[in-house]
Amino acid sequence: MTRSAEHSPVAAPHPLDFVSLGKIVQIRERLLSAQAAGKVVFRFESGDPSFTPPAHVGEALVAALHAGKTHYVPNNGIPELRAALARKVSQKNGLPNIAPADIFVTSGAMHALNVTFGAMLTPGDEVIIPDPMWTEVAENIRLAGGVVVGVRLLSEEDFAYRAADIEAAITPRTRAIFLNTPHNPTGALLSAPELKAIYDVAVKHDLRIVSDEAYEDLVFEPYHHVSIGSIADADDTRIVSIFSFSKSHAMPGLRVGYVVTRDPVLQDRIPKLLRCTVNGVNSLAQWAAVAATTGSQATAVAMRDEYCVRRDILLNALRDIPGVRPFVPRGTFFIWVELDQSVYGRLEVADADALSTSLADDGIGSAPGDAFGPSYPDALRFSFSCDTAMVREGSEKLREALQ
Repeated sequence: MTRSAEHSPVAAPHPLDFVSLGKIVQIRERLLSAQAAGKVVFRFESGDPSFTPPAHVGEALVAALHAGKTHYVPNNGIPELRAALARKVSQKNGLPNIAPADIFVTSGAMHALNVTFGAMLTPGDEVIIPDPMWTEVAENIRLAGGVVVGVRLLSEEDFAYRAADIEAAITPRTRAIFLNTPHNPTGALLSAPELKAIYDVAVKHDLRIVSDEAYEDLVFEPYHHVSIGSIADADDTRIVSIFSFSKSHAMPGLRVGYVVTRDPVLQDRIPKLLRCTVNGVNSLAQWAAVAATTGSQATAVAMRDEYCVRRDILLNALRDIPGVRPFVPRGTFFIWVELDQSVYGRLEVADADALSTSLADDGIGSAPGDAFGPSYPDALRFSFSCDTAMVREGSEKLREALQ
């Protein structure tokens, strides 16, 4: 005998009920379907590097396979990789007093965000983030039971994440400040003085800082990347730094990222989440990451230079179109474009979301501004991570479509 519907318990909302697959994924699926049907598409919606990893990275992966390094690995990462990464963040990023025990290898930066917020937050804890922001940051905060508090970045301020605005958003429930430099989706970059001001706010209010630096190697001259951990006091443990091999070494499919933290609470909790999520990141990918860290960085430099070429191609295509205002990115491989309302009437669409869909129907990828938060519904993000030939041809098609 079954229980009647009127006596069935009402299920409480699940945290995943508040997480979407995202508009970027929806646009991507539409383009991939069109591509499978034989249509020419221009993949400006996704940040997937067109390059292959450096040769020595692939060779290390194959060598590890032939050497039988396919068994379970230490939960926090193989010792060789943790040691190499400790040296890297000390020498390149200027993080003080970092030891291999402070490195936790994850399945990409997304996983790093997941375990960091999962180890840090309890239900109702607030995290301040920039708005706009890559969607999955907010989603991982929510999955950990946290509350997202957005701080609007202003285009007239070059999308700087201002310490005064952050401080104004702090409440008794605030536990952390999240920052991302170079910034996805705008390509903005935080300077050392701006980072110092944010750090001073965190110290004043005794808050952690979670710093996502996945695009550290994609910075265009004359700018340069600064890790906020290099600004912190040498004995301060409030900084959590997150890095990835996906962008710097064109290894997104190998899924290797890492968390750097000297916080004893997080050092106790993060390994528990690592054990219960991946129980050790792919062994072959970790050996590839060792080679990527310790080998020549010439490929990373060459990729950055080619991205600069692609950036300028796309920027030139977007310039001088009525109602279209592109921001010149200082880093990443994204161009953020603000739109005047006049564009919608001229192109006979309702809004930026409808424009993104219309472009996708023409085979041109993009991501609407509201996919990155509520502050910029009248915006689009375009990626120039696809190959240069596609950027060149697609830029011409995009200009025609927007005119």
